[in-house]
Order: sequence, then structure tokens, then C-alpha cells
Amino acid sequence: MTRPPGSEPVAIVTGAGSGIGKATTLALLADGWRVVLAGRRAEPLAEVVAQAGASLAQALAVPTDVADEAAVQHLFAQAVERFGRVDLLFNNAGVFPPAALLEDLELTEWQKVLDINLTGMFLCLREAFRVMKAQTPQGGRIINNGSTAAHVPRPNSLAYTATKHAVTGLTRTAALDGRKYGIACGQIDIGNAATELAARFSTGVMQADGTIATEPLMDVSAAARTVLHMANLPLEANVLFSTVMATRMPFVGRG
Repeated sequence: MTRPPGSEPVAIVTGAGSGIGKATTLALLADGWRVVLAGRRAEPLAEVVAQAGASLAQALAVPTDVADEAAVQHLFAQAVERFGRVDLLFNNAGVFPPAALLEDLELTEWQKVLDINLTGMFLCLREAFRVMKAQTPQGGRIINNGSTAAHVPRPNSLAYTATKHAVTGLTRTAALDGRKYGIACGQIDIGNAATELAARFSTGVMQADGTIATEPLMDVSAAARTVLHMANLPLEANVLFSTVMATRMPFVGRG
């Protein structure tokens, strides 16, 4: 989409250095958005910017640990300083830990997953509210990355599944609380996108009955295009929940 220079909407994408975050960042930049890329490591963020061929007027990479309150505040401050506002937050950063028996799950591993997948998402959500409430014109859009695990679990995935169920609560509450500020909040639940994290599904993962089976994957661009569709809606409309998944993955009927 062609927009006059300086009028392009501004997005923050967390977890932008790989996987779904990278694919979505590339899609937004190709569509004419200005994008602030957040991720724990600077090098992958720089590689995404280079791959997109984006200029300093289009993209800003800000290394960020989303579980760190000060780092999240710095991320949004940098976005506003460079581009003047924030129109979209794709709240995407997360970890997918190895499978673990519930009774063997260490507290430190549980806490790590909660810190990134839930607390990190809350911190970004809260900062987006603060910025979008204060800017003129007021408002914006937040898209939280849930998962098909927000609906049904995989075996031995307690921490991950708990956080993704909790993301649904964040989304519903933010959609309600954002109304008065013109902030639309929705959630995308993605299943079996072909990323580094999901590569093992194609070689065999445990099913609900204890067997090991391969699962089909979809191209990650399908998830990115879905986020882009949600992002480009007028603020008077909101996709509250969207599920995009490999057609033949064993999700419907899982368990």
C-alpha cells in the first residue's frame, strides 16, 4: 500500500528477529508500515532490517528483553522519539520450552516461561495502553500472539499452555478496557507455522494418546498475512480472535 511519506502507520513487533515475528515484520514493511523491531539479540534484528531493504526512516531495531520493565519502557520511548506515535503492537515474543512431565517441572523453568510469555506480554500491553491513550489522535491496535494451545494443550506442556490460556484473559480484558481510548485488542492463535520452533513437528511429536506422529506445517507467511489483515482494519472494527493453522494438523479433535 502506498502512503505519503511520514504518514505511514507505526508498528512495534516483539520477537521480531525470527519466526512469526520476522515474517510479520517483513510483511508490515512491504505494506508501507514503519516498524520498530524488538528482540533480545541485536544481530537477528539487523538481519531482518537488511533483508527488508528498509531505511532508517522505515525501521528501528531496539534490543529488548520483554520481561524487563525498564527495557519495555525504553522500547516504547524509542518508538515515540523516532516516529512520533505507535499505531500497532504485535505482542509476539514468547518461548516454547521442551516437553516436561508435570510432576518433574522445575519452578525455575515454570517461572522463566511465565516471565516471558505472560509478564512480558503484560508489560508490552500496559506500555502500549499508556502511549496510545496519550497520543493524538488517540488509540491504536494491539494483537496478542496466543496459540492453538490457548484452546487445547499438547501433552507435557503445562507452563506453556497455562501462559497461552492466560493470554486470552489479557486479550479479553484489554479489548474491554481499551474501548474508552479507541484501542482495539485482538488475538491470533497460530498452529503449526513452519518456523524454527515448530520444525520438530514435521519429524514427530507426542500426541494425546502417547504415540509419536509427524504433523503438517503451513508456511509462516500465512500467519503474517493474517496479522497484516487484522492490523489494516479501521479501528471501528476488530478481529477479537483469529485461528490460522495448518489445515491437516491434529487440532480439532485433539485429545
